[in-house]
Amino acid sequence: MIEGFVNTELEAVVPLSLRGPDGREVEVEAVVDTGYTGSLTLPPPLVAELQLPYLFNNRAVLADDTEVGFRAHSVTVLWEGGPRRIKADAMGSTPLVGMSLLYDHDLSIQVRAGGRVVIHAGEPQPV
Repeated sequence: MIEGFVNTELEAVVPLSLRGPDGREVEVEAVVDTGYTGSLTLPPPLVAELQLPYLFNNRAVLADDTEVGFRAHSVTVLWEGGPRRIKADAMGSTPLVGMSLLYDHDLSIQVRAGGRVVIHAGEPQPV
């Protein structure tokens, strides 16, 4: 289970531990963004600091219909108590947790400043 909080801007924030290829770990606070379908965004200076391996160039259309280009990198995130290698998009100034990282998890948010944010592995649903 991952626990965080709702900040005064009403953003759901969770702590994440990131590991670079040399084993160095960095703690960040990431905003949960249910409108982002990728796994994780990281600011380019953090990607450079961790020396994350480059994967490929990518493009996306933002909510305002602006098309942007960015680089995708490989990072290890400590998730639900264990390491998980994922693709991180190098963009923006705030780390964002997207829906792909939340896949098969339940997200609970008490939407008020100081409210609780909880992410945990979801129960299998009948088909």
